[in-house]
Amino acid sequence: MGDRVILHCDMNGFFASVELLDHPELRDVPMAVAGDPESRHGIILAKNEIAKAYGVVTAETIWQARRKCPDLVTVPPHHKKYGHYSKLINQVYLEYTDQVEPFSVDESWLDVTASQKLFGSGRQIADEIRRRIREKFNLTLSVGVSFNKIFAKMGSDYKKPDATTVIDRENYKDLLWPLDVGEMFFVGSATASKLRSCGIKTIGELACADRTMVCELLGKHGGEIHNYANGLDETPVLTYEQRAKAKSVGHNVTFSRDLAGEDDIKKAVMSISAEVAARLRKNHMKAFGVKVDIKNVSLKVISRQMQLENPTNLTDVISETAIDIIRASWKMKDPIRMLSITGINLCDENQAEQLSLFASENVRMETGEKVERTMDDIKEKFGPGAISFGGTMNRDF
Repeated sequence: MGDRVILHCDMNGFFASVELLDHPELRDVPMAVAGDPESRHGIILAKNEIAKAYGVVTAETIWQARRKCPDLVTVPPHHKKYGHYSKLINQVYLEYTDQVEPFSVDESWLDVTASQKLFGSGRQIADEIRRRIREKFNLTLSVGVSFNKIFAKMGSDYKKPDATTVIDRENYKDLLWPLDVGEMFFVGSATASKLRSCGIKTIGELACADRTMVCELLGKHGGEIHNYANGLDETPVLTYEQRAKAKSVGHNVTFSRDLAGEDDIKKAVMSISAEVAARLRKNHMKAFGVKVDIKNVSLKVISRQMQLENPTNLTDVISETAIDIIRASWKMKDPIRMLSITGINLCDENQAEQLSLFASENVRMETGEKVERTMDDIKEKFGPGAISFGGTMNRDF
């Protein structure tokens, strides 16, 4: 039985490329998708190739990027639009195999082992997908082709933009082993520093290092990355329907001004809770618990959570629980810089619930869900600003 053939498809500068479809006049200038330049959380989310050549990198602040590239043009993100294109692109992938596993909004693994009799080799399938995406959407992607998911992912990163890289059993040592150990998938900066402190500077040195020593240094994770460096990964590609359910759904806001007082906090909690509840419903899930993270003006963060008797995806339940958590752990008069609310311990929305002894309470829950789903439909049709809670309108957060 031969090797599996796995593709990893990675859209090139996805957010920026999608924005350029609506702003072709920016195609030949340094451009980036970023948060509000006037706020404290103006971060570069994506950039085009021209900005990249100036050294602009994702996750740095706008002011840092403009020190490198004074002429950088920024546009705001439109996440709904990115999700729309992501679905369309994955539908193209599904024409080649049902084993399509999205890794993020702009990345997916495909297992095309059984597809080769119909569509050709892994490289041929990758090249055809790149051509079709380019012609259909005017977007480009890089594809890694390999015998496991890890090396396929590293192959898509190996050459950009608009490229196919094959990493097989004959060439992976030549292509990957000379790379810095920090280039190994799942090796973060802290892990890379620990490895370098032990004299392990390249992926090849990691692969050839004593496995017991690496495990003693990094624990279970050490054994995993030692396997990965040696091409040992049998993780299957899930089918599109089998995609792992989210373990939590949350939303956070860093405010343009500090929240002050109970009225401010309640309105912010309602707004954030509405977003969390909508995301839960969109994913057909409910939460058995609510977690709240608060950052004060000194950037200190506290985190608290509370479990629920019944799972929920309703705004008022999440909001009321979050307020209870904040009251129990925070002085309401103290200023808040950042607030995060997360639905935790998720379950399928159809999971059986313990009904209340009071029929009126059950009716309230059913009615509340119908109302909020109607609001979801209105926002889907007319945009997120079409409807809002009265207490959160015209606020500067």
